[in-house]
Amino acid sequence: MILESALLDVLPGQEDDFLAAFAEAKPLIAGRAGFRGLELRRCLDEGRGSRFLLQVRWEKLTDHTEGFRGSAEYERWRELLHRFYAPFPVVEHYGEPVHRA
Repeated sequence: MILESALLDVLPGQEDDFLAAFAEAKPLIAGRAGFRGLELRRCLDEGRGSRFLLQVRWEKLTDHTEGFRGSAEYERWRELLHRFYAPFPVVEHYGEPVHRA
């Protein structure tokens, strides 16, 4: 399994609109081959309420980088969500855990 991770800095004051757009966008990614689930978490640290952590689980890397990003669903995802970010997030992919506790 691959874990996609992105820190999403949403424009201040647009958090509620972002969350509504994310709710609309979620089915676009959830229906893709290789999708295994996602979590969107809001930062709790003072002054960071506009920051969200998105983690998406994929079966394999290409399910995200080629499958989803090459799809019509991704184009709609971009239309719904990318306007909220400043700066644009860095998206990284991680393999299986190397340690657990």
